[in-house]
Amino acid sequence: MKQSQVNIKNRRASFDYEITETYTAGIVLTGTEIKSIRAGKASLADTYCLIENGEVWVKNMYIAEYFYGSYNNHSARRDRKLLLSRKEINKLSKQGAETGFTIVPLRMFISERGYAKLVIGVARGKKSYDKRQSIKEREDKRQLDRIFKNK
Repeated sequence: MKQSQVNIKNRRASFDYEITETYTAGIVLTGTEIKSIRAGKASLADTYCLIENGEVWVKNMYIAEYFYGSYNNHSARRDRKLLLSRKEINKLSKQGAETGFTIVPLRMFISERGYAKLVIGVARGKKSYDKRQSIKEREDKRQLDRIFKNK
């Protein structure tokens, strides 16, 4: 089976949050949603996860309506259930309940078996001085790349 090139990232998450632990979860999708994801028409911007009644839900995830979809097309920003083991859900609920921690989607991809997967992380919000440090490190890395590229 051909490896899919779908790799949708939440670039803002690594800037706004300090990621402490990550999990890979499956997503419950409809037919037109998986077709849109395979076409790369999805976004993780402003997305977050909640644990309700022992289930993990991803909220506000954008998956564009499928172009060739008929009246059976999905709504673009509906809540979607994540598939994790009971042990992982219990661990996530304990970590997410701590003050200052949240559960954030980091990356969406298609597995070798053709399933849509979502990498979620337990994260703590960064302060503004931490963000400035991240920007400084990124600028220093760019500067070094320019220096070594010109030699």
